[in-house]
Amino acid sequence: MPHRREDLEPEHRPEAVKERLSRPAQANSIPDAILGGIDGCVTTFAVVSGAFGAGFSPTVALVLGFANLLADGFSMAVSNYEASQAQQEHIDSVTRGEYHHINLIPEGEREEIRQIFRTKGFEGELLERVVETLTDDHDIWVDTMLKEEHFLQPGGVNPLRAALTTFLAFIIVGAMPLLPYALPGLDAATQFLASLLIAAAMFFSIGMLKSLVYHRPMLRSGFRTLLMGGAAAGLAFISGHLAHALFGLG
Repeated sequence: MPHRREDLEPEHRPEAVKERLSRPAQANSIPDAILGGIDGCVTTFAVVSGAFGAGFSPTVALVLGFANLLADGFSMAVSNYEASQAQQEHIDSVTRGEYHHINLIPEGEREEIRQIFRTKGFEGELLERVVETLTDDHDIWVDTMLKEEHFLQPGGVNPLRAALTTFLAFIIVGAMPLLPYALPGLDAATQFLASLLIAAAMFFSIGMLKSLVYHRPMLRSGFRTLLMGGAAAGLAFISGHLAHALFGLG
């Protein structure tokens, strides 16, 4: 839903804008949480679906589900850590390179700033003032080059935080479809149906949460995430059923 002008005015006053822009860049953990939550739910419910389709007992489904939950959650967290670490190392490497270039050939680096801002519509004396102002401070100069030439955002990566967020979301959301299998007194079909409903609720909720954060249509986002998760679970169920039919597993 679009914001009203009166809702936006307080945060666009000069003092509010100054305070907001002075904050250091913070890593955004929401994509990591969404990724971990969706993948965790897909992983465990795919195991449950495959086990049910293959005719395995509920105990086997529970054991396989928890084993995959921990192993895949850890693997995904490590992978996210390594990816984030590689991104940060790339930013650090480019930053060092820009400082070196400024010290080695400052006029060439000024020309890069000049051409970057010329493409933004600056010309003549105004363009030269912009170049002089930005290149007067080496830190601002390098920060500008990172953003404008390399399209990098310094300070926005936290590998450990990304890994922990992914792991926790993976474990918490991924454990939900396994809960019916931990309850005694339910037959296999009831456990699977309850797990199916829980998984569907998790997928739909994650989609709606994503829509709230990024201001997208809630129902569309919820159903889209539900559809993707359901497709993964359906493939697992079909695979398990075919394996049981072909090889007599179960």
